[in-house]
Amino acid sequence: MRETARIKIFPASVLRHKAARVMRFDAKLRRLADLMVKTMKSQPDGIGIAAPQIGVRKQVAIVDVSPRIPGRQRLVLVNPRVLAASGPRSSREGCMSLPDYTAVINRFENIRLGWQSVEGDYHEADFEGLEAVCIQHEADHLGGILFIDRVISLKRDLIPRPRAFKAK
Repeated sequence: MRETARIKIFPASVLRHKAARVMRFDAKLRRLADLMVKTMKSQPDGIGIAAPQIGVRKQVAIVDVSPRIPGRQRLVLVNPRVLAASGPRSSREGCMSLPDYTAVINRFENIRLGWQSVEGDYHEADFEGLEAVCIQHEADHLGGILFIDRVISLKRDLIPRPRAFKAK
């Protein structure tokens, strides 16, 4: 398998389709998760990636905020579902699939998430802050939603990104 995958850039159609629920928890799924981690790490400032971003229409996402929040662990989320959410939060987001822009997005500060591991085990946990925002961003990708769909004011909130942060 390749070291990293090519990031799909908007308007690639795979980014606008709902991803399929994962039903088989096997070596192929583990290889996909490994490829996603390597691809995410190869990107400047990458803290999350969803399978559709590499052209795979499966409900798999990786979230790793540990470079910004020491002590946090990488999450491999299969079939994730936000079960509850509270506390509005506005923050600037970017995306590897829209490398030229960032925008202020309204998300929830706190979420309760249900998901499966690559082995198929079910988990539930609460997340807050940046980690909660990143999970919501990646969950949106699995539903065919991009962060630009959530921008309140394109004129005021969508900002060109500096060249140093563009996807490779």
